[in-house]
Amino acid sequence: MQSEPKASLVGEEYEVEVGPVAHGGHCIARTAEGQVLFVRHALPGERVVARVTEGEEGARFLRADAVRVLDPSKDRVEAPCPFAGPGKCGGCDWQHAAPGAQRRLKADVITEQLARLAGLTPEEAGWDGTVEPAPGDKVARGEVPAWRTRVQYAVDEQGRPGLRRHRSHEVEPIDHCLIAAPGVTELGVEKREWPQMATVEAIAATGSSDRQVVLTPRPGGRLPIVELDRPVSVLRVSESRGRDRARLVHRVHGRPFVRERAAGRTWRVGEGGFWQVHSKAADVLVEAVMQGLMPRKGEMALDLYCGVGLFAGAIAERVGERGAVLGIESSKRAVEDARHNLQDLERVRIEHGKVEQVLPRTGITEADLIVLDPPRAGAGKETVARVAALGARRIAYVACDPAALARDLKYFREAGYAPRRTRAFDLFPVTHHVECVAILEPVREER
Repeated sequence: MQSEPKASLVGEEYEVEVGPVAHGGHCIARTAEGQVLFVRHALPGERVVARVTEGEEGARFLRADAVRVLDPSKDRVEAPCPFAGPGKCGGCDWQHAAPGAQRRLKADVITEQLARLAGLTPEEAGWDGTVEPAPGDKVARGEVPAWRTRVQYAVDEQGRPGLRRHRSHEVEPIDHCLIAAPGVTELGVEKREWPQMATVEAIAATGSSDRQVVLTPRPGGRLPIVELDRPVSVLRVSESRGRDRARLVHRVHGRPFVRERAAGRTWRVGEGGFWQVHSKAADVLVEAVMQGLMPRKGEMALDLYCGVGLFAGAIAERVGERGAVLGIESSKRAVEDARHNLQDLERVRIEHGKVEQVLPRTGITEADLIVLDPPRAGAGKETVARVAALGARRIAYVACDPAALARDLKYFREAGYAPRRTRAFDLFPVTHHVECVAILEPVREER
């Protein structure tokens, strides 16, 4: 027998007291019947009317938006962006929170994830409990910094650029993104229509005048003539027909890369490849990693998930001619860029492939220093165990997700490493994302 479908609760409204923040840009509340609500556009301690956006009777939890605020928090501000709010753009999570409150919310999330997934207090993680703003990002109450140097606009069926609504493919057309860096805004992408396009990504390099637009057409769509307010290079994205359906990027005109500037060097980043989105993020993270590792002349270091070589280059300059650095990266284009970027450093080698496959093949049995900057899902238990077995005196773990960081810190503890110092940086203001750097050392057994 088939069970009867459960009744949808979408559209139902509940008056609730808002509880603590949770990972993901929402707060936790409960209905009078005890059902859990994940409420967006609310703040801890408020009383709101929450309208259900996802969920059904008997579900473990419901998702909801705060559509009316009955008792506001002192941290609440009027959202400065007209496209923020229930049912609108899903790009920002905390437009309605004062800047200092946003960082406290992120600190609460990190604290909760460390406790729940790693069994660590902030003190045990070597963290002072603060989330540090990036240089220049301190803004007045009710304002947001313009920090995002790469913005991917979705395009609706009428060709209007916008951003997707929360947990939806629907597009919210916009005429200005407040968090877009000036170099992105000045291109004027939002002022034009983009017929037959699925997405338009605008990139404004930091430290150079390079500007780039990456176009992804709809199936069968033809590229438009790109005429923007500033000179740009244009790339086109298509999907391969192979089993992995990998993204292929083709140059239409201009350079197939942008030149970024960080850590005293110029970095080539090709074909829409990965680079930190915040204009100050690369320098902030390099400084935190180098302060934590304190590389010495002649040391051997690994840079895992090395991208275009940012940390490898910074370490190589410090370990000198008697030292050596090996970088491992899965993106073929990023490997080409890393080799180009670091060609003047003879003691740097970059290998192509997945870390878990390449590292065992290198034959390396020990290292002095290791940097890991894994994707959002984290490194995972097997990779952590293999890394820990190399006996590094210090390991720097760079994490863009506090849950992944906490899980991997637990695995490191099982493998004999503990965090000595952890720092958190607000490199994604107004969103729920946060960047962390943890410096780990071997646990010394007490005699």
